[in-house]
Amino acid sequence: MTDKLKSAPVAYQNDIFLDSPDGRILRILAEYQEPLARFRREQIQDTVVFFGSARFHGNEAAAANLATIKKNVAGTAAAQMEKDMKRAQAGVDMARYYEDARKLAHMLTKWSIQIPARRHRFVVTTGGGPGIMEAANLGAQEAGGKTIGLNIHLPFEQDPNPYITPSLNFEFHYFFMRKFWFAYLAKALVIFPGGFGTMDELFEIMTLAQTEKLAKKIFVVIYGSEYWNTVVNFQAMADAGVISPQDLDLFKIVDSPEEGFEFLKENLTKYHLVPRQPKQAGEAAAPEIAKTRP
Repeated sequence: MTDKLKSAPVAYQNDIFLDSPDGRILRILAEYQEPLARFRREQIQDTVVFFGSARFHGNEAAAANLATIKKNVAGTAAAQMEKDMKRAQAGVDMARYYEDARKLAHMLTKWSIQIPARRHRFVVTTGGGPGIMEAANLGAQEAGGKTIGLNIHLPFEQDPNPYITPSLNFEFHYFFMRKFWFAYLAKALVIFPGGFGTMDELFEIMTLAQTEKLAKKIFVVIYGSEYWNTVVNFQAMADAGVISPQDLDLFKIVDSPEEGFEFLKENLTKYHLVPRQPKQAGEAAAPEIAKTRP
């Protein structure tokens, strides 16, 4: 008599299949449906997304790093010391952006949590890591609001910062699904000085707006004219004819948290706080998260 054959795992519990190329479509769908379910459960209607360098620190941390390097002068080669000092001094100079992101996120959240609505409006959202992302999540938390982190699994670990609302702490494998969730719920984008990733997000959103692939009015705030006017010459692009002059209206450059907040408050109120039309007969009562074109 032969032994009874052991039951095979059902498909949705078959880790070998789920981790295989054939299971990729299910993994992609999971990175759409699971965040959607959580956003609905947490009553998130829309967001304001902050981008910027992951390498910036606050004033105290940047100053402490510079002081540590200065103490190690004797044990460091001259050429390396010069590089370390230059990098540490740049960190001190750029720390103001960390503090400004924290303040702007605090101002925005303090205002948004007072909006009379059934769902949370204009929730501060970041990529979930350190630097500007940490600063924005921290400012929103200090204001008493929910705040979202959309982290990404990388070969070099990027741990979620501790200021994200735990129930809104996400981890993605696919960059494009993470990008989808940045764009889908966003009513505004705030771009602080940053590198390749920051520029990627900036130009991707502006391209979607330029080509009218968004059904909503989305505002792009570029923070820090000193940095951005050095790094990108937007006017030269218009003068060369590679963008239209009116494309320069897709964003606004600001230089203080107060200026950024007033611009966001005015336009979010004007375009996204108008009374919603009554529901049609038979219309589903699901949370009203972001609307997009069909």
